[in-house]
Amino acid sequence: MIKGLAITPPVLGRISIGRVVEKNGIRLPQKDDQFTITSQIQEKDGWVLHPMDEELRKDAPNSKLRTIPVRMLFNDADLNLRAEYTMFDRKSGRPVCVGNGDTCKRLTQSGVQSLPCPGPTLCEFGKGGLCKPYGRLNVKVGDDDDLGTFIFRTTGYNSIRTLAARLSYYQAVSGGLLAYMPLELKLRGKSTTQSHRTPIYYVDLVIQEGVSLQEAVAEAREKARQVKEEGVDQAALDATAARGFGNALFEYDEDEMSQVVEEFYSTAPREESPDHSSVVSKLRRDIDSAKSISG
Repeated sequence: MIKGLAITPPVLGRISIGRVVEKNGIRLPQKDDQFTITSQIQEKDGWVLHPMDEELRKDAPNSKLRTIPVRMLFNDADLNLRAEYTMFDRKSGRPVCVGNGDTCKRLTQSGVQSLPCPGPTLCEFGKGGLCKPYGRLNVKVGDDDDLGTFIFRTTGYNSIRTLAARLSYYQAVSGGLLAYMPLELKLRGKSTTQSHRTPIYYVDLVIQEGVSLQEAVAEAREKARQVKEEGVDQAALDATAARGFGNALFEYDEDEMSQVVEEFYSTAPREESPDHSSVVSKLRRDIDSAKSISG
C-alpha cells in the first residue's frame, strides 16, 4: 500500500442539497430544498446528473427528491461518517489543520505536528471562519456496485450532529450490524434565529419508510447471517477500511480540493496571516516538487 495516500471507498457520484450557480462571472453555492445525485462528470453547465437521480425522482412527490434509500458500507459508524474540524487553504482546498476538539494535526514550518485542538471558536489559528466542521458520509445507493458509494459532504453542524447520532444509535441497537440496516437519507427543514426564521435544510438518517425499528433489526440479522454463509467477511472489510483511512495524515484527493473551494469557500477569501500564508506556500512547493520527481 502506498504510504501517505488515504485509501477511501470508491465513489460513483455525489449527493448534495444544493448546487453551484454562476452570478456575474462568480460561481456561488446555492442551497436547495431537495437532494440532487450527480455523477463525477462536470460540464460547463455544472455536474451531470447520475441516472439514479432520475430513477428515484420518478416516485418522489412533485419530483422533489427528499428521501434516498441507502445502505451503509461498514458496520463501524465512524468509517461511514468521518467528521472533523478542518481548516482548508481557501485557494487550493488542501487541508492545513485537522482536529477533533481535543488534538489536531497541523501543517507547520517544521512539518506536520500534533497540537491541542480547542475547536473553531477558540482557536487563534483558525479564527475568522477559516476552520469548520467537515463531514464526509459514504453510502450505498442501489445494487449495481457492492463496494461503490455516493458521497455527501457537508460543513453543517445540523447534518453532522444528526448523522453521527443516528449512525451510532443504529450501530448499537442492531448489535453492530449497521451495514445491513435498511435506511434512508431524509431531508429536514428548520428555522433558527441565525437563519432569520427562513428555512434551512439538513440531512437526517432514518429507517426506511414502512419498516419499524424491530423489523429493521430482524432484517439486518437475517441479512448478516446470509452474507456470512456466502463467504463475505464484513469484519475484514471494516478492518481494511480503517487501515486505508489511517494510511495518510489527511484524507483528501486532488479532485476533491477544487470541489471544496467551490462548495464551501466560494466567497472572496479573507486576508491570510503571514504565518498561514508561508505554511501553505511551503506545502504547495513540496507537492509541486514531489510531482516533478514522480514525473
